[in-house]
Amino acid sequence: MEQQDRYIRFDWAVKRLLRQKANFDVLEGFLTVLLGEEVKIIELLESESNQQSVDDKFNRVDIKAKNSKGEIIIVEIQNTRELYYLERILYGVAKAITEHISLGERYYEVKKIYSISILYFDIGKGNDYLYHGQNSFTGVHTGDRLEVTTKEKDALVHKLPAEIFPEYFLIRVNEFNKVAVTPLEEWIEYLKTGCIRSDTQAPGLAEARKKLIYYNMSPAERHAYDEHLSAIMIQNDVLDGAKLEGRMEGRLEGRMEGKMEGCIEIARNLKSMGLDTETIQKATGLLPEEIQKL
Repeated sequence: MEQQDRYIRFDWAVKRLLRQKANFDVLEGFLTVLLGEEVKIIELLESESNQQSVDDKFNRVDIKAKNSKGEIIIVEIQNTRELYYLERILYGVAKAITEHISLGERYYEVKKIYSISILYFDIGKGNDYLYHGQNSFTGVHTGDRLEVTTKEKDALVHKLPAEIFPEYFLIRVNEFNKVAVTPLEEWIEYLKTGCIRSDTQAPGLAEARKKLIYYNMSPAERHAYDEHLSAIMIQNDVLDGAKLEGRMEGRLEGRMEGKMEGCIEIARNLKSMGLDTETIQKATGLLPEEIQKL
């Protein structure tokens, strides 16, 4: 029986394989689909978070690249929850701007930055799997967009702040539950499931089918990769257990402080109104058996 292809998770590929120039086309394809324009990577830039140590297993993986326009693109993958994630990506963008402008250079040398976060945790409320944000300046009374005057090549030109200020993309991988139709959806499906359809035409995924095959790795690389997956599963189990313990502790504290009595009274009233157990549970947080005893 023919062995079915198994593809490497994108976070591992970014950490190990996509740093090789011969594999830039995979990352270029992903960025092209996401940004809506062709992206060519000229070089990878050094970043202090490009760690491959054991301590980095559960944390972020990022890659910093310069495209053919001289713009900087940060691709960051986060496997576990981080409470101050937005503050951190803001810091990361600010650091990238200052890292890549030499002392004494003029401000117009500052390059635009794209910050792309691939998130495998619930960052908050929202129904979409892809969010895009940027600084823009709109007239409070007129609604027009501000244009600023700048000097380029001894000529005065008008620019929108959007041409200078960073852009942020947040990809909430776990929220994707669609049938992949567009190239972007095919990419998100791969990020979530590790599956690539055999007839894909999405830029970068056809290349990924050739270069990111699990069985093409050496035995040592496969072992390290399997350990990586195992570590992520263990970490997620630990976090889930902590959440469960927190909820249980919260219920106990609630009983001690009298909060439970309030929930019980509300549940009793809802039950007398004929509402079903599931609805009452959502409204009060009580367990089904607690509701049934009322």
